[in-house]
Amino acid sequence: MPTDLIAPDATPLDLFALCWFAGLWGVYTLIQDQVLRGRRGINQHLVVIRRHWIDRMLERDNRIMDSQLVGHTMSSATFFASTTMLILAGLIGSFGAIDTAHEIISHLSIMAKTSRDFFEVKMALLVAIFIYIFFKFTWSLRQFNYTIALIGSAPMPPVEGEIRRVTSETISGSLTLAILAFNGGLRGYYFALAALAWMIGPVALILATAGVLVVLVRRQGFSRSERLISRQTDLLEELPKPWGPDGR
Repeated sequence: MPTDLIAPDATPLDLFALCWFAGLWGVYTLIQDQVLRGRRGINQHLVVIRRHWIDRMLERDNRIMDSQLVGHTMSSATFFASTTMLILAGLIGSFGAIDTAHEIISHLSIMAKTSRDFFEVKMALLVAIFIYIFFKFTWSLRQFNYTIALIGSAPMPPVEGEIRRVTSETISGSLTLAILAFNGGLRGYYFALAALAWMIGPVALILATAGVLVVLVRRQGFSRSERLISRQTDLLEELPKPWGPDGR
């Protein structure tokens, strides 16, 4: 039976819930980071706004403020990477007292009664998620470092024509890649909370995953923040391009 690959006491509903969890997370990430284009959500709006930000930066002699803004986000990524390591240390350390942890969880009335082997599988899922999150945040930090190097190499004003267009696209594109990795790490925390619901049971995992997806979709495309950022994006896009309509 396929469920035997998880644990002897796993049910087909557990297998479905695990596939549902991984599938929704993967599909949402793919749509947000690769498929959606144009101005359809906060992430897409901010791609445009970052491009305009770098355009303004290329007009300034003093770019300390721009470096500080990037450094602020780097500090956030560093904080989450460090926090993720602490969580990983706690989760891995719990395997040293897995019998005690299993006994404590089993005595909670809200939790599903499972075997020790199945409990280890659920704990291993959380460990795998936080390893993924750690790699996302550390990759984000490296990409922020690449972006800072690009900012430091940007030509001094006046920067016009094709040079300005290419410089703006490369720096804002590098910054967007760093932010995408950072967002992937944050998204992992949301789905880690959903994975924790598997301790209650497969139905709880299914509902928690759907709930996390609803929250993420609403915040990205239907929140007040999205409407405000969309207005600013529309305003910036109405401005004339600094390099002209024909790229010069």
